Amino acid sequence: MTTHEVDVAVVGAGTAGCYAAATVARAGYEVCVVERKSESETGHIACGDALKGADAFPDAIPKSHIEPAFTNTAVDHGRFEIPQEDAVLDIPVPGELAVVDRWEYGKLLVEAAERAGATIHYDTVVQDVVQETDSGGTTGTGTGSNADANGSAGRVTGLRAVRDGEPVAYDCAVVIDGAGALSVLQDEADLSGATFDTNVDYSQFSSAYREVIEVDSPVEWDDALVLKPTERAAGYLWYFPRTPTEINAGLGFQMSEQPMQLVEGLKRDLRNRPEFRNAEVTDKLGAALPTRRPYDSAVAPGFVAAGDSAGHVNPTTGGGIAGAAYAGTYAGEAAVGAIEAGDVGEAALWEYNERVMDHFGGRYAALDVYNVFVGASGLDDLMGLLAALPAEKLSEALYSGSASVGWLLKLRTAVRSFGHWRTLFDLYETKRHADRLLDHYEDYPEHPEEFTGWQAQRDGLMDVIYATTGAEHKY
Repeated sequence: MTTHEVDVAVVGAGTAGCYAAATVARAGYEVCVVERKSESETGHIACGDALKGADAFPDAIPKSHIEPAFTNTAVDHGRFEIPQEDAVLDIPVPGELAVVDRWEYGKLLVEAAERAGATIHYDTVVQDVVQETDSGGTTGTGTGSNADANGSAGRVTGLRAVRDGEPVAYDCAVVIDGAGALSVLQDEADLSGATFDTNVDYSQFSSAYREVIEVDSPVEWDDALVLKPTERAAGYLWYFPRTPTEINAGLGFQMSEQPMQLVEGLKRDLRNRPEFRNAEVTDKLGAALPTRRPYDSAVAPGFVAAGDSAGHVNPTTGGGIAGAAYAGTYAGEAAVGAIEAGDVGEAALWEYNERVMDHFGGRYAALDVYNVFVGASGLDDLMGLLAALPAEKLSEALYSGSASVGWLLKLRTAVRSFGHWRTLFDLYETKRHADRLLDHYEDYPEHPEEFTGWQAQRDGLMDVIYATTGAEHKY
């Protein structure tokens, strides 16, 4: 078996993985990115292709390097179609917005990581996570519980994989998990002795399918991200224009719901839209994505998770590129700091959790409260209410996790939403509780020893939210 000794091993050459690898390499440390796909297929993933806030991305991979993948920078708002109310709601989107060619963007990310000094190993499938035991040895069982009779599993020290059909090992100080939603690394590692969030279930994720479609004539909404609910409250359709004639069209649903025929559901809607008559499908792909709150903790001794593998996605919009870029950068910086301090334990990596929660994690957790609310509300009543709400306040809530609502606006909204007052009252109550939750995340603990108490208080706030919405517990 070939063994590669590196300072940091990164699994996954996506946004989080490439930003992490570039950060570590720029600091002068040896880093290898382990990617299961071939070089030609790397970057080819199912994605909505919408990228928000690229003007403020981390410097580890400069915006100038990924900008050639931006195909439409004219988009500036969301267009929310509500068939039940025969309504269309234009929702402003704050900050810079672009639609990208995701495959090209992925290739540019890898190129930038290599330029920074990272090594990329393609065609490499991770099969196990190697960990120390309390007895001082190492174990890597591939069973999802890396402990043996000699002691419980501890610090992660590397990986075992198959590369081009041959077994290969990676020995390292830190493993960064950028392997995506429902990461296999977290199935193979024993993280039960750490604060690392293991309260993860498939029902907290969405299944999605998308096609890239060429149309004969430019669409009228080439400056908008079009969203539309499916017949189920937990389902959604999207139409994002890469160009006026090249559209990313997709459909997703929450895995907590009964299975949905994604391909047929999308094609049925496409058939009913005249702008897609005679359209040609040029690419198709499916995936899973987290529509849950960020992991409470994404660190364990020698191990850090970033991006989709730690729930770093806006749970109401599915947008995950910006969160992954920052999480990858923070993970790389945390790994470098721990290595330089000679301590890669949980406490040494803890600042990573704090930075994520302070930057976007708390906001995403507050936004997840609205997912809980939607899951418990009737579709027709909810769509009627959304059609009555002020677009600017919906935008504020979708992207900030909260929205200020004065008494005059409450009165105007109440008049417009006649017939949906019960749902409106529940929504305002949910907003109030989401604000309290956001405040709690702003007090995220500074040390692992304070973590259990913080979690208990957060869970108490969530109990009130479940009671208010009538929703089943999500976590």
